Formats: sequence, C-alpha cells, structure tokens
Amino acid sequence: MTASSVSQEFEKHVGHPPLGVWSAPGRVNLIGEHTDYNEGFVFPFAIDRRTEVALGLRSDRVIRVATAFSPEVVEIAIDDLSPDAVEGWSAYPLGVAWALGEFGADLSGVPGVDLYIDSKVPVGAGLSSSAAIESSVALALDEVWGLGLSRETLARVGQLAENRAVGAPTGIMDQSASLLAHADAGVFLDCRSLDAEVIPLGFAPADLAVLIVDTHVEHAHATGGYAARRASCEAGARALGVESLRDLDIDDLPRAEAELDDETFRRVRHIITENQRVLDTVRTLRLEGPGAIGALLDASHVSMRDDFEISVPQLDLAVETAQAEGAVGARMTGGGFGGAAIALVAVDRVDAIAAAVHEAFAAAGYRAPTTFTVSPSEGARRDA
Repeated sequence: MTASSVSQEFEKHVGHPPLGVWSAPGRVNLIGEHTDYNEGFVFPFAIDRRTEVALGLRSDRVIRVATAFSPEVVEIAIDDLSPDAVEGWSAYPLGVAWALGEFGADLSGVPGVDLYIDSKVPVGAGLSSSAAIESSVALALDEVWGLGLSRETLARVGQLAENRAVGAPTGIMDQSASLLAHADAGVFLDCRSLDAEVIPLGFAPADLAVLIVDTHVEHAHATGGYAARRASCEAGARALGVESLRDLDIDDLPRAEAELDDETFRRVRHIITENQRVLDTVRTLRLEGPGAIGALLDASHVSMRDDFEISVPQLDLAVETAQAEGAVGARMTGGGFGGAAIALVAVDRVDAIAAAVHEAFAAAGYRAPTTFTVSPSEGARRDA
C-alpha cells in the first residue's frame, strides 16, 4: 500500500485526511541470532518491505487505532494506557504510546490521535513485522507530539513495548534495525553499549541477492521456546559468574563445558560462537567482500540447529537445498521455531534456487513456501 492509499483508508475510517504518513521496514538479521538479549553483537539490515501508519490528531485524549489486517477498531484514553490495558495486535502500537511515557515523555498534555496501519512485512516469517509497527508508530508519535526523542531512544521504546505490553522477551535488535538502517548497508550493533555502525554490504555490486524462504511455519515469541532459551542463557551466565554471556569468549568454552550441564552448555556455546561470527562477518565484509561470508552464515545455521535447537525441519530443508544449489551461504533468520531462512545467492541463480526449494518442499510433503528477494533499505521515515 502506498502512502496515498493508506491516506485514503485513513480518511474512510476517520472522515478526514491524515496529518501525515510514516513508515518503517521489517528486517533481516544477516547474522547474530539470540545474541541481542545477551548484550552481544548483531548485524541486521532493513528490508524493502514496510509498515505504514497514517496519523491524524483528535480534539480529545483518546487513541483510536484501526488496521488493514483486522476488522477491530480499538480505542483507549491516553491516561488509561498501561501494559495490562492493551492486548492482541493493538498492544504493539498502544504499547509504544505507553512506553514513550516510560522514557520521560510528558504525555499529560498531548492530544489524542487516530491511527491507521497497513503492512507489507510478512507476519510470522521472522522478518520483524512487530518492530516495523512499533518503529513507524514511535516515529510518528514522537514527531506529532513534539517529544524530540532520538532514534536510539525510540528503539528502546519499541523494545519496552514488546517486552511489557506484548509480553515477548525480545532484545533491541529489531527496533534498532528498523530505525537506524541505511540503504545498501547493515547495522552493526553492540547490544551492550547500543553503539551502532552502518556497514556497507556491497551485495548489488557483487551481483548477489538475498533470497527469503518463508516456510509459513508460524512462531510465537511470547510463549514457549524463545523464553526458555533466554532463561537458559541467563542461567548459564549466573553459573559462570558473569553479568551476561557477552563477557565470555571462545577461550571460555572449556570452562563452560566443565561447569555446565550439556543443554545449558550448548546454549551458551551458541551465543559465544555467534558473537564471534558477527565480528568475523563484519571484518570479512570489509577485507574481502560479501562473497566471502558464506561459511559464517552456514556455521550460524548449524549452531542454531544443533546447539540452540531453534530450527525446524522446513528451515533445515530450505537451507540445505539452497546450499546444494550453489548459494554463497544460508541460514535460518529470526527467533526460530518457524519463520524464514535466508540465502545469499548470485543474482542469476535466484530463480533456480527458489525453484529447487519449492520442489524439495513438495517432495517432503510440506506446505509450499513463499520465496522472494529483499534489498537492504533505509530505516523509518516520514513518507507524506
């Protein structure tokens, strides 16, 4: 949906044109999975699929939110905002409004708003459709309410909304990618200091494309495995006497293996080695270019499959098929337990590799995946 069509839908719901339209992208995490909440390193990039929000001011102090993906329209007074007062899909935008106040914004005098949200970021694919909603709404509210918060702070606002209002124990990576990204580049983020560096990727000059394989196996971050993996990491850090697993490196693995049970050790080993793979990927891009990072992507998937145990057979099949068909490298991306895999492939091999993945899924009796390419794109912005 374009800015003009989102504006038209807003006008249908509200009766007048919006004040403006803002958008924010989903993201692909090139490498660095589950390291963010361990204060480690991540390296995502924003994708050319975006969520748009049209916003208009109200004369009262009510937030009213509608969306293209639900017939429900939700209203709440600004003074009634709290993590317990919002639920379902509306917890994402309304949680952001609440979280702005938690970061020092004075909401006592701000006017109410009407919001209309539409998205082209696939839901449940591990491409962070949630952060795209949070980031577009955060940028819009920051501007129209005159809050003057930095993009780094708005990323923390989105994370708090997801943690407290939605109930998903995610880290800061997704919102940072959505708000800080530049076109044709990745965001190398230190999740402890929150220092971010934009690193050129060079995919297009190298005639490389990023192929997404959406398995349509849906995951739910707020429940089950994701929370269990986070708890396991925290337990490993406590047992090893460190503040977080960020404080450990490859040289600490023998001690970790000696002191931890097998499962906790493997969880810890994934985080330690994945942090190192992020650093190695950034260094390799700078020194050798994108064609040389394939082995790091492949190793990341093995670690997530075997040590962190967050892959599923469909993701493994997508990765293995892409590798067999000549991909530079491939791995699952996102929180795991479903979602999408990525493959870095030569542009002239995209169609052949996508076809091979579809054939492999059909042969295995799996639901047909959706395959498409994405380009590294700019972060959140005002569109109209």
